[in-house]
Amino acid sequence: MKEKYDIVIIGSGLGGLVSANILARHGYRVCVLEKNNQFGGNLQIFIRDKKIFDTGVHYIGSLDKGQNLYSYFKYLGIMDDLKLQKLDIDKYDIITFDQIEQEFYHAQGYKNFTNSLINQFPEEKKAIHAYCKKVKDACNSFPLYNLDGETNGYDKSFLTLKVSDYLNSITDNKTLKAVLAGSNFLYAGEANTPFYVHALSVNSFIKSAWRCINGGGQISTLLVKKLKEFGGEIYKFQEVTEFGFEGEDLKSVITKEGKIIRGDFFVSNIEPKRTIEMLKGKGMRKSYVNRIKQIKSGISAFSLYIIFKSKSFPYLNYNYYHFKNANNIWDVQNYTNDTWPKGYMISMGVKNNQDEWAESLTAMTYMNFDEVRQWEQTFNTIAEESSRGVAYQKFKEEKTEIFISELEKKFPDIREAIQTIHTSTPLSYRDYIGSNEGAMYGYVKDAENPMRSFLSPKTKLKNLFFTGQSLNMHGILGVTIGAVLTCSEIIGKEKLLQSINDALVE
Repeated sequence: MKEKYDIVIIGSGLGGLVSANILARHGYRVCVLEKNNQFGGNLQIFIRDKKIFDTGVHYIGSLDKGQNLYSYFKYLGIMDDLKLQKLDIDKYDIITFDQIEQEFYHAQGYKNFTNSLINQFPEEKKAIHAYCKKVKDACNSFPLYNLDGETNGYDKSFLTLKVSDYLNSITDNKTLKAVLAGSNFLYAGEANTPFYVHALSVNSFIKSAWRCINGGGQISTLLVKKLKEFGGEIYKFQEVTEFGFEGEDLKSVITKEGKIIRGDFFVSNIEPKRTIEMLKGKGMRKSYVNRIKQIKSGISAFSLYIIFKSKSFPYLNYNYYHFKNANNIWDVQNYTNDTWPKGYMISMGVKNNQDEWAESLTAMTYMNFDEVRQWEQTFNTIAEESSRGVAYQKFKEEKTEIFISELEKKFPDIREAIQTIHTSTPLSYRDYIGSNEGAMYGYVKDAENPMRSFLSPKTKLKNLFFTGQSLNMHGILGVTIGAVLTCSEIIGKEKLLQSINDALVE
C-alpha cells in the first residue's frame, strides 16, 4: 500500500467498486479500503453446507443487449463474463394473497407484461396501459438512467407523486393495485414512497429479469479484477476510522491499525451517517451534519436461508411476493408480534446446469431493528453467532418457526423438504453490509418531503464525495448510476458520458 493516491475509496460495495473502476480507467491512481474479509457489500455471497447464498442480489434487471444495465456493465468490461440465467419470460414475479386463490403474474418485456395483465384483468385495459406509460415516463425523466447527456433535467413532479396516490388515480380495482405494487419489497415501499422509486425499481425487471448463476458475488469479483488491470489497488481488513486534516483541508484517512493513507480526493461508499461521525465535526456545517443525522433509515429484514434435501423441492424459475392482505400491501412494515409476518418474498439460487430440483431458497420479510436492539452492542461476521448469547438464538428460533409455518400455507410440503435452515436478522445486515440499523435500501424516500433524504454525491468538503445506495437510487442499476454521478463530479459529466458512449460503439 502506497502512502499517497489520487483517489481513496472507503468501502468496497458496488458503488465503491464501480467508482474505482471508472476513475482508474481515467488514469487516476485509486485505492479501495474494505474493513471486512470479503469485497462487495450487498454483492457478498456466503456458503452454508456447501450451498451458495446471496446477501442482497436475488435477481437483476435490464441485462438484455442494449438495455441500460447491460450498457453500463459492458462499459465496465464485465458483461461478457457474467454467468446468468434468465427468469421465466411469462412470470418472473408471482404476486399472491391470502383469501385469493389466483396467482398473478409479472411478465418480461413491456408488450408481454401489458398483455399478461390485461388477460388477468380484462376490464382494466386502460389503467394497465396508463400505468406502463407512467413508469416509462418516470424513468425517462432521469436522463442518466438511459445514458443520455443531461444528468439533472428530470421531471421534479415525480419526486412528490406518491405511488399509492397514482395507483388510486387510475383504477378502483384493489386487487390490480396490489398486483401492480406487489414487488414493493424491492424498495421497502410504503404509501408515501415516491412513484419514481417504484418506477425505477420495476422498470428494470419488466425489461428483463435474471438470476446470477452461483450468486451475485461474481459481479464484485469481476470488478476487482478489472480494477487491478487498470492499476487500481484494493485491500481487505482495512477499516477506516477517521479522516486526517491539515488545517481545514482533508488530506488523509486513518485506519483502525493507525495507517495513514493520503489522497487528493476521497469517495465514501459507507453510509453517510457513519462518514459524518468519522469527520468528528471537522469540515462540515452543523446544519448539514444535523440534516444527515436526522434522515430516517429504512427498515431491515429477517431472512431464512433454506437448504433442501436432495430432489425434494422443485426449482422455481421465478420469485414469489406474498401478502396476507391484498387491500393494504403498503402496511406490511407495520406489524405486531401477533401479525408478523404480514408478507414475504422468496427467491431461489441457481447453479450451473440447473435441473428441475432446487438446492436452496431464500425467504425474506421485514423486521424492525428494535426487535434486536438488546443485542446491538454485539458484532459478528462469522457463521456461528454464539457471541450474541442464548437469548438471541432462542429469538431466531422462534421467528424461524413462525415464518416456516407461514410458508407452509403456500407450500404445504416445504417443511418435510428442509435439510437445514440458517437465518439473518437486522444485526446481520448491519454487521456484514454496514448499513445503519441494518437498513436494506438506505434512507427512506418520502414524497411528502422529498428533499429530506436527498443527498448529493458532493459534500460540503470540496474533495469528499458520497456514493452507494443511501443516495438517490438503490439496487444494482441504481447504485451503478449513482457511482457514475459521483465520478462525474471528479471527471466532468460530459467527458465521462462521452467515454461511456464511445466505449459502447467500439
